[in-house]
Amino acid sequence: MQIGKIIIHEVGLRDGLQVEKTAVPLEEKILWIDQLLVSGIDIIQLGSFVNPEKVPQMADTDKLFAHYTVPGKEQNDVILSGLVLNEKGLDRGMDCGVEMFCMGVSASETHSMKNTGMSTSEALGRIVPMAKKALGEGKRVQVSVQSAFGCGFEGPIATDKVLGIVKEYLSAGVKNISLADTAGHAQPIQVEELFGAVRDLDSSVEMACHFHNTYGLGMANCYAALKTGVTYFESAFGGLGGCPFTKMPSGNVSTEDLVHSLQRMGFRRDIQLASLLDVSRKVSAFFGRDLPGLVMKAGSIVDFKKE
Repeated sequence: MQIGKIIIHEVGLRDGLQVEKTAVPLEEKILWIDQLLVSGIDIIQLGSFVNPEKVPQMADTDKLFAHYTVPGKEQNDVILSGLVLNEKGLDRGMDCGVEMFCMGVSASETHSMKNTGMSTSEALGRIVPMAKKALGEGKRVQVSVQSAFGCGFEGPIATDKVLGIVKEYLSAGVKNISLADTAGHAQPIQVEELFGAVRDLDSSVEMACHFHNTYGLGMANCYAALKTGVTYFESAFGGLGGCPFTKMPSGNVSTEDLVHSLQRMGFRRDIQLASLLDVSRKVSAFFGRDLPGLVMKAGSIVDFKKE
């Protein structure tokens, strides 16, 4: 199989922390981010521009971007992304220098209402103009279909509904499209079929994936996505995280587990796995508990010198 450039999008600061009850001080987040910046990963999602009363952990997102977007501040070519759900969030992100805007619509009506207070069609009617506005301002934009592989409240999600949302994105001129397994229901054959259907709609689409490990299939689904031509992989340090508005929040695919697996297959050997592991250990120590990531516990078996 032919594999394109694999892009690692670290979402631990947002999706990883949003369900945590213990507030992480700004200074602690900066320590983690500084180490992520030198690890060699490609995109770091610093947070989301949401109501801090609903997601208190994201209350300092504006300050984080302000810290890292000071003119002349070295970022080692890492792209800083932020999640927005509405026009107010987009304006906040514009004001503090977000480089890549992530925004999306849930294919599950129930999840959409719990997450945004809007139906799928209402959310789509707002997200598409927002995406166009951000693109018009010269920003990178990634749009997503959340609950694309199933919903904890509704069960299976019709493929036609997912593809209908994707068609709206493509019609708006947005080519970076993520399918998110918000509830962790995806399985590898389904992943290959759904991403294959997206590719059939437009062969120039930049496909991204976001898997949760609810039922232990996160890494298997990443490999299935890789085989279909997905190039953007969203993951979180230590496997932390989960959507607080889904029925059963569970962790993301672990960034260091994903990178370790890719490196064993000969990909992304430029990434410093040791730096990622150190971040996860710091996060684990901060929360005072083990994280789901496996390589952090078992140790790396990647040794480039012997190959």
